[in-house]
Amino acid sequence: MAVTDTYSPDDSTAENVVIRIAHLRKQFGTRVVLNDFNVDLHKGESLVVLGRSGSGKSVLIKCIIGLLKPDGGDIFVLGKNIADMEHAEMDQLRSRIGFLFQSNALYDSMTIRENLEFPMRHHLRNLSNSEVNDMVMKTLADVGLAHTVDMMPSELSGGMQKRVALARSLILHPEIMLYDEPTTGLDPVTGREISTLITEVQKKYSTSSIIISHDMHCVKMTGDKIAVLIEGKCYALGTYEELERSTDHNVKQFFE
Repeated sequence: MAVTDTYSPDDSTAENVVIRIAHLRKQFGTRVVLNDFNVDLHKGESLVVLGRSGSGKSVLIKCIIGLLKPDGGDIFVLGKNIADMEHAEMDQLRSRIGFLFQSNALYDSMTIRENLEFPMRHHLRNLSNSEVNDMVMKTLADVGLAHTVDMMPSELSGGMQKRVALARSLILHPEIMLYDEPTTGLDPVTGREISTLITEVQKKYSTSSIIISHDMHCVKMTGDKIAVLIEGKCYALGTYEELERSTDHNVKQFFE
């Protein structure tokens, strides 16, 4: 069941491919974390990257968004190789990508309204105050938290903070969503609620998503396809049902 996909840069602008990761390599000192990792994200698809803690899942997502520089290989996002981008072009690309951090990364000193306004003030400076307010209220309503608009993050539960962080990620209507362990630290009920919300958001906003997770409930609920990350490689790729039926021990261990 090992994946042996090969890629050509000439294919990087394929119409239905929004992210292409080709022969990606990343190491820290002598420790190789990603070693010839290959996978595609197709338009409208939700791809889960599944792996054990410390396997390189979060490193992968940080490479995609340009927070870490790969040591080899290519990452094409919306048809462009991020290695070739200048700072301004990368900043513009990030406005088309929503990133839900594992820690939520809300600004503690800002109200919920101000947290959502922050990316708009940076990327959509031509909007009127009325337009900004309308976008804030609509996006909060989409995650069921319109009533929290003037509250502080510290006044919200962990699950509510996760919803606010998701709303902030969606405020610019991104084409791609990246989720880094979206259910970590949440109780099982709240975790399922967030997983359900992720699928609802994908349909409503027509996003393509990469979800980093080792929470099998989240994996099953959100993933159209699952890439199993083992020893730095995309070891197996398939639907939840296909991988669950695998007789390969390295894959089967996640589904036991």
